Amino acid sequence: MNINSAPINAAPIISIVIPMYNVEKYIAQSIKSVLNQSFHHFELILVDDGCTDGTLDVVNEFDDIRIRLVSQRNRGLSGARNTGIDAARGIYVALLDADDFWDKDKLSKHIMHLNHNPQVGVSYCPSLFVDEESNLLGIGQFPKLQNITKQHIFCRNPVGNGSAAVIRRSLLDEISYYGTGQDKYRKMYFNENLRQSEDIELWTRIAISTNWLFEGIEKPLTYYRVNEGGLSANLKNQFDSWLKAVDLNRDKAPDFYNDYFQLAKAYQLRYMARRAVQSSSRFDAIKLIHRALFCDVRILSQEPTRTSITFLSAWLKLLPAKLYGQIELIAMWYLGKKKIS
Repeated sequence: MNINSAPINAAPIISIVIPMYNVEKYIAQSIKSVLNQSFHHFELILVDDGCTDGTLDVVNEFDDIRIRLVSQRNRGLSGARNTGIDAARGIYVALLDADDFWDKDKLSKHIMHLNHNPQVGVSYCPSLFVDEESNLLGIGQFPKLQNITKQHIFCRNPVGNGSAAVIRRSLLDEISYYGTGQDKYRKMYFNENLRQSEDIELWTRIAISTNWLFEGIEKPLTYYRVNEGGLSANLKNQFDSWLKAVDLNRDKAPDFYNDYFQLAKAYQLRYMARRAVQSSSRFDAIKLIHRALFCDVRILSQEPTRTSITFLSAWLKLLPAKLYGQIELIAMWYLGKKKIS
């Protein structure tokens, strides 16, 4: 059966949710990447999270019956995603951040993957990094794709970013809960108290609370935009946000946390060290990779290549900028060939 065939006026197979808050610069490319999909039977839910720039003017230039616009007061990324998911009618839900975009076969390949693997609740793929002008940077996220354990989800976040995942609606319903106070009738999927690391909290909750599997497909289908502001954001705030997010599920699996929290913390510190290298925070990068190793040396035995590369990159950043730049170009080529993110 052709997965792109469906009766007229039938409910969509998949719902795509794009949260929007002042994304005038990027939203057209994001929307076009959805409308140009090789799989056509979808709905695109654009959530206006209180935009104050020209985002809605750009949106209004599109004329496609598959587009639905939902407006709300500003609630943040988690709140916008929750609103979009609650409005979704598809049996699958795909998340796309407004500054990212997709390969034209993104939906068709994930739907095929989920249709043939009923035990998989979250389907994801590698992502390629692009700059502000959508130019490929030569690196990306190439996570483990199969035999994903709860430990791997907790420690390594194989999904990578919020635009890579396609999720079964039945899974989202299973892990949802209602808010409190004025939100007591509002269904929550992502935790709206989090302004960062909301993906980490959701994947952890799914891993320790359900029997659904995570599994990836090999082809990179997501283009993830890396901006300098994101790389140079306050590292301490990032780490504190991660700690807050992962701690929310501690009471659901205390023994699991006792076994793997320090390891997960070490991986997060290593991740931040890489980001510090990219943002030219030389001394932060050195401090973070050393903290990671002291936190749990298992990151060196479990992933010796990635850990060693991060360690060397942090120290090499002390070299003159021109020399480091030449070394970095060689390293980026190597990482791209070896698919090490």
